[in-house]
Amino acid sequence: MNTNGNTVLITGGGTGIGLCLAEEFVKSGNDVIICGRREEKLREAKEKLPQISTKVCDISKAKGREELFDWVVSEHKEINVLVNNAGVQRMIDFKKGITELARHENEVDINLASAIQLSAYFIPTLMRRKESAIVNVTSGLAFIPLAIMPVYCATKAALHSFSVSLRHQLKNTTVKVFEIIPPTVDTELDRGTRAERNMTYRGIPPAEVAIATMKALAEDTYELAVGQAMGLMEASRTNFTEQFGRMNH
Repeated sequence: MNTNGNTVLITGGGTGIGLCLAEEFVKSGNDVIICGRREEKLREAKEKLPQISTKVCDISKAKGREELFDWVVSEHKEINVLVNNAGVQRMIDFKKGITELARHENEVDINLASAIQLSAYFIPTLMRRKESAIVNVTSGLAFIPLAIMPVYCATKAALHSFSVSLRHQLKNTTVKVFEIIPPTVDTELDRGTRAERNMTYRGIPPAEVAIATMKALAEDTYELAVGQAMGLMEASRTNFTEQFGRMNH
């Protein structure tokens, strides 16, 4: 895929992997739109990358997804790349019941439903482009989960499955479907849970994931596991039980 001259929408683009992706896309000569819920983070991103466009929206809600789509196709008519990057990660103890689940943000809506619904909104538009793409950011934990984060891992596993099916459905169209599978990354996503687990390893820099993503797009590598995520993918097919036990000991 050509990695310049595109119009790119990145969800969750104000920090972490999303912001680094925005920076790489800008460097490569693309028009970039980022969205997120926190206006201050989008403002900071705009100060760092004046070329980008920003949109405050809450894609955890169906109305927010609809409003985002309507705004993008009105204001950025040449949109041809959708990056489903927004995500949250929470430790949830189901032994504590529904109250424990309810006190957290809805990971299903943010991590999975938003990617599915935004894809459905944008695919008819993307199919009219000479070349276009959907990029889904999943996780190595889609393949071997951490039981203390059951909903996050489940949503990423589902997004992996969705990416496989979507790629098959769109194989005879102009829309290419990429899946980027990071390992632990040093972003806001997991800092809270790492602190609770007394972990000192912060993960790889988000820029490393962004650079790998651009290379995957340029080489039409439709499924890319970055760093240690490759080991989790391979272990899920060869020694799942052993690796799961080691990770969840």
